[in-house]
Amino acid sequence: MLRAFKFNIRSKIVIGYFLILICLGVSIVTVTDRIEALQNEVETITTRDVEIHNLIASIQYDAISMETAQRGFLLTGDESYLAPYNKGVSQWEANYNSLYAYISDNPSTKKELEEIKVTIQDWIIKAGEPTIAMKKQGMEDDIIAFFQNDVGKQQMDDLRTKFDAIGNQEVQSTKLHIIDLENKNRLLTIGIYVLLLIASIISFMIVSFVSRSIVKTIKQVVSTITEIASSGGSLATRIHVNTKDEIKELGDATNQLLASLEAQSWIQSNVAEMATMTQGINNIELLAQSFLTKVAPMVNATYGVFYIRRGTGDQQRLEKLASYAGSGEETGKVSIRFGEGLVGQCALEKRVFLINQPKEQAPLITTGLVDFEPRSVLMVPIEYEDRLEAVIEFASLESFTSLHLKLLEEIEKDFGIAVNNVAGRMEVERLLSESQVLTEELQMQQEEMRMTTEHLEEQYLIAEQKTKELEKAKEELEDYSEQLQKSSQYKTNFLANMSHELRTPLNSILILSQLLAENENQTLNEDEAGFAKVIHTSGTDLLKLIDDILDLSKIEAGKVILTVDEVNLTEIPELMKLTFNPIAEKKDIAFVIEMDANLPNVWYTDGQRLQQILKNLLSNAFKFTDKGSVQLRFEHTSQDMLAISVTDTGIGIPKDKQKLIFEAFQQVDGNTNRLYGGTGLGLSICSEFVKLLGGSIELNSTIDKGSCFTVYLPQLSQEKLDSILLAQQEAAAAAELMAAESEVLEQEMIQQITENARTSEFAGKKVLLVEDDARNVFALVHALESKNMQVTVAGNGKRCLEILRSESDFDLVLMDIMMPLMDGYETMREMRKDSQLQSLPIIALTAKAMKADRDKCLEAGASDYISKPLQMDQLFSLMRVWLTKQVGN
Repeated sequence: MLRAFKFNIRSKIVIGYFLILICLGVSIVTVTDRIEALQNEVETITTRDVEIHNLIASIQYDAISMETAQRGFLLTGDESYLAPYNKGVSQWEANYNSLYAYISDNPSTKKELEEIKVTIQDWIIKAGEPTIAMKKQGMEDDIIAFFQNDVGKQQMDDLRTKFDAIGNQEVQSTKLHIIDLENKNRLLTIGIYVLLLIASIISFMIVSFVSRSIVKTIKQVVSTITEIASSGGSLATRIHVNTKDEIKELGDATNQLLASLEAQSWIQSNVAEMATMTQGINNIELLAQSFLTKVAPMVNATYGVFYIRRGTGDQQRLEKLASYAGSGEETGKVSIRFGEGLVGQCALEKRVFLINQPKEQAPLITTGLVDFEPRSVLMVPIEYEDRLEAVIEFASLESFTSLHLKLLEEIEKDFGIAVNNVAGRMEVERLLSESQVLTEELQMQQEEMRMTTEHLEEQYLIAEQKTKELEKAKEELEDYSEQLQKSSQYKTNFLANMSHELRTPLNSILILSQLLAENENQTLNEDEAGFAKVIHTSGTDLLKLIDDILDLSKIEAGKVILTVDEVNLTEIPELMKLTFNPIAEKKDIAFVIEMDANLPNVWYTDGQRLQQILKNLLSNAFKFTDKGSVQLRFEHTSQDMLAISVTDTGIGIPKDKQKLIFEAFQQVDGNTNRLYGGTGLGLSICSEFVKLLGGSIELNSTIDKGSCFTVYLPQLSQEKLDSILLAQQEAAAAAELMAAESEVLEQEMIQQITENARTSEFAGKKVLLVEDDARNVFALVHALESKNMQVTVAGNGKRCLEILRSESDFDLVLMDIMMPLMDGYETMREMRKDSQLQSLPIIALTAKAMKADRDKCLEAGASDYISKPLQMDQLFSLMRVWLTKQVGN
């Protein structure tokens, strides 16, 4: 019964508090009861003692009053003196009885009190009444004779003595009562402390039990989450909590999150596997068959068909291209019109169809022995740029899950591109083949026509040819200036296209190299895992460079579309703090953000571009600042401009370099890249984005004191936005006109850097590698040593010269160009000054691939030149040439 009840944390705490309150209540009730009893006892004793003393005094007073009244009457004969006497006689016995009731439990006092009674009665009988009677009868002589013996005086003296004795006894009794009360009070105090101690112990035990029941389960959850979060943790791990409280709910919620992450990880790994699978396939049928073979097991499908779109307009149809686990050509229709059946409807509506437990369906799934009817059928459209390319149909003995649908949705996003690319390449090859045939036929026809008319038109053709040549020369001269302007655009388009083309294989490189580097299955040795880490790190750096080039090329090609909306300026500081506070804390630099008091809350501009400008400027500021501060300030100028300044206390920029740094791939000097990293594209991108937003950027800098970049941005009205968009559209139109020429240029450049590899033996050759980048050193040393070469590494030019002075028997030198302290150019010049090193082959390695850089390397003393990223087959081929020449010499 209790196990079924849900004890949440609040219930446990409330029960704990309730039990503690019960303990405190019991303690309070016990102490209160004892205090009340003690108080009642004190009141009883106090009242009794006071009453006893009062009664003793009253009886004594009555006796004295009777004696005094008696003597006054005897002396004066005035009967008014008898009033006190009569009153004393009438009330002393009542007071005596009351006193007797109080002290009847004390035998000694009781005896003395009884003697007092006898004495009073005896006095009244023997002294009081007789003398008063004598006085009333005028028997003066008898009275005098009576007083000569005066028995009454002796009785009264004896009575006073007894009263004093009783009073003293009662005083002693009161003192004893007081001592007894003090002892009881002391015991009460000790009892209170004991009760408080017991209540505290019980409360502590209750609190410990409640807190332990809560903390124990929390620690269990935290321990499991920590294990999952560790590098070796598995997403398949689940949290098990036995308690039925909020912690169990937390554990269940965490388990749901882990299940979601595990599913997402499964989807991502399969999507990456599919992306790798499609690389290098140039046949649509092979692509379709590979897709079905790969995807069907992922979604537990036991049958699959791949339909490709054919035709255009109303003639569009789906043709069966490949199947998975098909039972023959009769399974599945060969051709389906758009809208025909569910497959045709899927193609027409371009949406997913899922049918569970189809009725009266002919068996599709077969083995060698039996046929099965599918439990679930799934049809998925494959699209590219909102155009249908294919339809995939799967059937399964089990129901398709939401995870399967999510996987297919993710795969479909990129697979449409692969289908379109492969189909496009096949169509291009077909058209090229047809074009070649037609060209040959046309050339034959032209040759025949020329031969038949040559003798009639020879002179005319010669004159016409000269005229055309003159016109062509004139057109070429007119187009020359235009081509000069277009050349920059060619470069931009080429960079943009190449950036897009590079990202696809690079993504695969990053994913696969990361998987290899993690080496979860421990299938790679330490060196191989190291290779993978270097590949992944280099790929990440390359991806950042490609992103920067892509942004710059989009701007220059006019393909950046502005999205103008209300930008909340009050939110930007928090966004910047989230990004750069960790960097500031790591470098121990103050990061200050100031907002002008009259700054409006909302500004009309492109918020995404504005944030990119700020991030680039702040990244530069933190990169070049080692101490001091970086300040970001927003102001509203009197010209209704938004002024944003980024001020740092870094290395500063010389005045002669302040315009140069806004150009692409430019930095202050060669050492800047080596010391601080970067490509030199950040400020160029900032400058171009500021221009697009209709603003300007200013720089104020002093060497070793810091720099201040100030961006001025206007409010973008609809009129300004329309003019910017018009300029972008014109640039984009120009870019499209030059697309064909850009593709030709791209092919030519690719052909220039492609060489056929040859193999040779390098065993025993001594190579000096001069390179400062640890990643390149790691990769090159292992590649060269794999050819059994002896490799010596120098981290810079000075170290290279020191090594060569000590040993000059190297067969070849691989020289990096951009290095700190002494770059490759200066090092090669110094080497060639030495007569022993003039014939030593030097191959220059540089990331710059321009013709002027090659000439500069050769002028500095390089034997040959190769650009980065290095193709090892090219490098080995080049090394083979120079090593062969060295042997020949």
